Amino acid sequence: MRSYSSDPMKGIVFTEFIEMVESRWSPAMADQIIQAARLPSGGSYTAVGTYDHGEMWSLLAELSKAIGISVPELMRSFGEHLLGRFAATLPALFETPKSSFEFLEGLDRIIHREVRKLYPDAELPRFTVLEHAERRMVLLYESTRHFADLAEGLIRGCAKHYGEQLGLVRESLPCESGSRVRFVLERQ
Repeated sequence: MRSYSSDPMKGIVFTEFIEMVESRWSPAMADQIIQAARLPSGGSYTAVGTYDHGEMWSLLAELSKAIGISVPELMRSFGEHLLGRFAATLPALFETPKSSFEFLEGLDRIIHREVRKLYPDAELPRFTVLEHAERRMVLLYESTRHFADLAEGLIRGCAKHYGEQLGLVRESLPCESGSRVRFVLERQ
């Protein structure tokens, strides 16, 4: 089990992860990884609860061992899944933006504001648009957690949602704690 400092994360992320495991593999697989991870919460999550984000790493590590897919690849896949679930359960957030660039440009000031209405104590990552042109966007992702793979999956899921092909280059940047990553997106 990977060791992280206690950092709370909303239960919706956990419930969606378990749902993804149950639907892509099986409910038995979800039970297996929950048991193997020996989680402080016992793996009993509610969407509005708050849990240590280290539990997500434990679940991912156990799933990786069970199915032979790397943790980063699983995290990116989960990000794509999560974006699809957000689009299905919060469709109003996706109505106004007409492209992935428009959606991503409004992530912090519009989308995260709406998420905070639902989950006021959520600790959300920060996305800053460093450059936005017709065919190119540069985003800076900053978070106390090391979830850049999840962010990449969300970006890829966003492109899929809007039916776009995006080239993506990712560069890790120095920071004292957490993650700081630059994503360069190019419309194909």
